[in-house]
Amino acid sequence: MKNALLIITAGIIGATTPANAGSLSNGKWSPTGCGNVPQAPMMDNSNIEAFNKSILAFNDWQQQSRTYFECLIKEANTDNQLIAESANKEQEKYRAQLEKFSAEAKAMGDALEQK
Repeated sequence: MKNALLIITAGIIGATTPANAGSLSNGKWSPTGCGNVPQAPMMDNSNIEAFNKSILAFNDWQQQSRTYFECLIKEANTDNQLIAESANKEQEKYRAQLEKFSAEAKAMGDALEQK
């Protein structure tokens, strides 16, 4: 019963985890669901009103940037986790094949020694 619950839980978690979060092209990773990097505003010190507008624009940019980079980190962490899990699964398959081959070779060697 415990094993069935673990399998169901793993299936649910696997179904809710995206296949990948970012994209990799020509050796450069970038997030796919975060939109564009917010562009920093230009500061205008021509007068106090323009300067105050620049500060408001800067504050808005800072919040947009925080949101963007939090998304970027979340996607990067998701992809890192998926890459590590994939690599670990491949290593597990290799180890299982190696153990199977080693056991078969030992059994065959033992059988040949008996002849």
